[in-house]
Amino acid sequence: MSDIIKVGFIGNPNCGKTTLFNAYTGANLKVANWPGVTVEKKEGKTTYQGQEFQLIDLPGIYSLTSYTMEETVSRECILSDEVDVIVDVVDASCLERNLYLTLQLIELGKPVVMALNMMDIVEERGMEIDLHRLPEMLGIPAIPVSARKKTGLSILMHAVAHHSEYSAQGPFIHHHPGKKSSSHEHNHHEEYAMVYSDEIEDKIDRIMERLHAQYPDIQNPRWHAIKMLEMDKAVTDNHPIDIKDIANQSYEKEIINQKYDFIEEIISEILVGKSKKEEKTEKIDRFLTHRYLGLPIFLAIMALVFFFTFTIGDWLKGYFEIGLESFSALVSSGLSAINASPMLTSLIVDGIISGVGGILTFLPNIFILFLALAILEDSGYMSRVAFVMDDMMSKLGLSGRAFLPLLLGFGCTVPAVMASRALENKKDRFKTILVTPFMSCSARLPIYVLFSSMFFGKYAMLVCYSMYLLGIAVAIITTFILSKIDGSKAEHSLMIELPEYKSPNAHTIAIYVWQKIKDYLTKAGTVIFVASVIMWILLNFGPQGYVTDISQSFGSMIGKTIVPLFKPTGLGYWQIIVALIAGIAAKEVVVSSCSVLFGIQNITTAGGMNAMVATLGAIGFGPANAYAMMVFCLLYIPCTATIATIHRELKSWKSTLGILLFQLCIAWLLSAFVYHIGLLFV
Repeated sequence: MSDIIKVGFIGNPNCGKTTLFNAYTGANLKVANWPGVTVEKKEGKTTYQGQEFQLIDLPGIYSLTSYTMEETVSRECILSDEVDVIVDVVDASCLERNLYLTLQLIELGKPVVMALNMMDIVEERGMEIDLHRLPEMLGIPAIPVSARKKTGLSILMHAVAHHSEYSAQGPFIHHHPGKKSSSHEHNHHEEYAMVYSDEIEDKIDRIMERLHAQYPDIQNPRWHAIKMLEMDKAVTDNHPIDIKDIANQSYEKEIINQKYDFIEEIISEILVGKSKKEEKTEKIDRFLTHRYLGLPIFLAIMALVFFFTFTIGDWLKGYFEIGLESFSALVSSGLSAINASPMLTSLIVDGIISGVGGILTFLPNIFILFLALAILEDSGYMSRVAFVMDDMMSKLGLSGRAFLPLLLGFGCTVPAVMASRALENKKDRFKTILVTPFMSCSARLPIYVLFSSMFFGKYAMLVCYSMYLLGIAVAIITTFILSKIDGSKAEHSLMIELPEYKSPNAHTIAIYVWQKIKDYLTKAGTVIFVASVIMWILLNFGPQGYVTDISQSFGSMIGKTIVPLFKPTGLGYWQIIVALIAGIAAKEVVVSSCSVLFGIQNITTAGGMNAMVATLGAIGFGPANAYAMMVFCLLYIPCTATIATIHRELKSWKSTLGILLFQLCIAWLLSAFVYHIGLLFV
């Protein structure tokens, strides 16, 4: 072994692995992609008592079975010489879910050290873990740490340094209560943590003999033998041997079931105080995960979220609007006092303040929405939603895992598209990436709030909520039709552990909400600021130079060229078309662009909205047009960041442009449909 110990950090998603990794590496961090694949690779260095460690942050995965890109990358990395010691980061509050990966890692035959993270949550739930019995059963060190509080870091590296010299696990002390003694010729309970039934153990031993005979230098033949029983393609291709007389079928299900039987045995021996918490969780889940009640309850909860987003959010927004009006008037007066040119005054007041300020007034609505979603996520409810939707996703021809990216899409489409990597089937990935932008991300909320408030009064909340439901419906119908066309069926259902319900952690929620608010403010200070300035230039300059008549501007020329194409959708107004084009930079820009295009200062205030309704009414833009506008914004081309992410994931401009064209066509067709239906009622 070299002087530098190479350590691979691996664990389930959301186990705190990356937080722990960052606690060690700090600024010594290098981020890249794994060669040939779009899976992020992070490397860093740390030292302990003069010993240097090279740390690798592997993708968050649930299993080493090579279905997904992340699983394949993690397994290949661990099996290579790139890793000397494996640090298995475990969420101590969800041991059942985490221990399956742990047992797979132990079987790889390399030194494994368990980092028991989130012990504070275990204590909060009134449970205790027997830290003496756990290493006895698994044969590896188990070190309690807190990635967030940075405790236990030194002792973990101490264990890694010492354990790197030993590839064999043990000693093992197994009781196996209630089980008959094994009649197998070898007492594997003294050699391995995970011991299977006599039938499977006999097959493993026979395969190991053939592997030794044909590949005498093979490392960890037991792991290879187990994988051959599972009919693992990568292993059987790399080390082909004839085992038809030993196993003529896959034993993967039996091996998985026996692993979970052992996990239940571990939990029963090392976890104290779990039964009461489980009983409460089961009572609640009878309703929230019910086959027929689960989905209506989810929709009702989301309706309640939007009720608070509008009622409390609009109340707070009123104070923001008052502040914006005062600030705008103050800046305008100040510029007049110093005799600033009309062009500069127009740029600052009508362009920047009106554009960026109008977006900032929606901050309370965004805050309430993300606060509600953070509470639902941290309480453990969102995993139930994925479980409830699994059956529906399977009927649509998609893996249940596809619902997780769609769920992320309600926050931001960029990470949602990236989350499609968890899907093992390429067709599933493409379909998921295709429909994920139909989920209403937070950037569209300002558009919904503005137009629903202006044209639908007391029904504004219901109209806004209908956009979220419509996006889900369009995604469902699209995937269903595509699955019927290509004849695909769900190959792998969603495997997800449903954690016990817990009181949401204020610190965790604060971090989550602040991160989302910070992203929103950053976008307002960068993308929206630049877009507002560009929009002002397009509307105040034309072939003749600076113009005071907006109809002579470059923006007007661009919009008027496309008007005939948009007339059937009810959006045949050059100002609306230019605002939609600007919205490709970021969806919030549609609101700021309307403010600049129609010359309405402080468009989000009561006075601004009244002026906007009057201006739009004068050109024939009414409630039917407004609803068509919202539908088009829901479904048309996503923002530039999402487009770049789609291209990065698919590695094809042809596929990316095909997706954008499809979304544009769907937006045009549905907005035209709802516009003409709407005309029958208004």
